[in-house]
Amino acid sequence: MITLSVLDQSPVSSGYTAQDALKQTVELAKWTDELGYNRFWVAEHHNTNGLAGSSPLLMMTHLASQTSHIRIGSGGVLLPQYSSYKVAEDVQLLENLYPNRIDLGLGRSPGGDALTRLALTDGVRKSLNEFPRQVQSLIGHLTDSLPREHDFYGVRAFPKSETKPQLWQLGINKRGGRAAGELGISFTFGHFIQPIGGQEAIQSYHDSFVPSSYQQTPHTNVCIFVVCAETEEEATMHAKTLDLWLLKVERGGDTTVPSIDEASRYVYTDEERKKIERNRRRMLVGDVATVKRALLFLQEKYQNDEFLIITNIHDFEAKKKSYALLAEAFKQGKSDNSSL
Repeated sequence: MITLSVLDQSPVSSGYTAQDALKQTVELAKWTDELGYNRFWVAEHHNTNGLAGSSPLLMMTHLASQTSHIRIGSGGVLLPQYSSYKVAEDVQLLENLYPNRIDLGLGRSPGGDALTRLALTDGVRKSLNEFPRQVQSLIGHLTDSLPREHDFYGVRAFPKSETKPQLWQLGINKRGGRAAGELGISFTFGHFIQPIGGQEAIQSYHDSFVPSSYQQTPHTNVCIFVVCAETEEEATMHAKTLDLWLLKVERGGDTTVPSIDEASRYVYTDEERKKIERNRRRMLVGDVATVKRALLFLQEKYQNDEFLIITNIHDFEAKKKSYALLAEAFKQGKSDNSSL
């Protein structure tokens, strides 16, 4: 049995605005809630015109108010930019408003280049090596078990909540898996970023998992690009907009998702064609039977509990259809939000 969830980056399609993209994220959350998806996560990106999701905690608040069953979370909050104390306050407030529906996915990535990160930290050069300590401090605030070395004169994060948000650490290698395991929280492998080394990362997580006051058993999910349509030809047509978008993201500058017409007219260099071929390992493209078979194969490979599906294509209606076809293929039902 495969559990399906969603990661949405609020991509801005060419010809549309950031406001359009955010409205589409809300519509997609409602749509996948009705389809029975388990979680809906939003991402954090900065200094890019093609991704409107710069503040996941703000977006989560709105999405939770617009949905009924689906868990709402971050994929993820980039903790090095913030204080653990403030994130604990924010997520506990959300958990009080929407009990048993909030996920907090945490990332170590700066979410932009070095200058962007300096702007986010107001010029303070914070070390990414502090990330494990920050996560420990965050857990301490959420569980009233703040280690002495993290205790700033008795300051506590309020409001306290009777239930706790689920905690996930995002990673793309063995180091990330091991860190999540040692902290005793859940682990997300970003196949959509790095399709190599996932087995080792997840195995490292399981091998190093230590039951914690927060979580007694290990849980994993894998995030992957998927473009599913009724025919292979239709899926391939829409995937071409994702292919070109990934090239644009790598180049920088305009990172809006190109249209099918723009992707068809684009003249690719030999090197770009090679990059597209490599990038296709980050995604699944095809009709329902093809994608279902591939997801089942990957689950056997990764031994993961669920998949986070990300579909950054230009045509929003085709995007919704892709999620609907997957839900039907795996017969998704209303999720039990009280458990992982």
